[in-house]
Amino acid sequence: QVQLQACGGGLVQAGGSLRLSCAASGPTFSGWQMVWFRQAPGKEREFVSKIFYTSGRLYYADSVKGRFTMSQNKENSTVYLQMNSLKPEDTAVYYCAAVASTSVQLRDMDYWGKGTQVTVSS
Repeated sequence: QVQLQACGGGLVQAGGSLRLSCAASGPTFSGWQMVWFRQAPGKEREFVSKIFYTSGRLYYADSVKGRFTMSQNKENSTVYLQMNSLKPEDTAVYYCAAVASTSVQLRDMDYWGKGTQVTVSS
């Protein structure tokens, strides 16, 4: 089965940068999407970014466009989320997920990582 592990979270000041990674093990993700979600305190989990594993095509939530960049390293089956110009409202637990469809709905995700905490101070 597929295993996902997100890491790279931490504490940064507003305006700073952080890079998250999500390492995948198990079957190939060809034809799949890798997706980043986040869940802020007291809020529902929300979509952040996704990448089509085969093509590298990227999509971002409006809230992070121009600040976050997703990328992948197929050799080590890892995807990354480079977060720049961080804001306090970016504070959340960030989760990586994998899905065989084009959906970004929470219920459609096939696999989840446990998440990593990102805290942005003001």
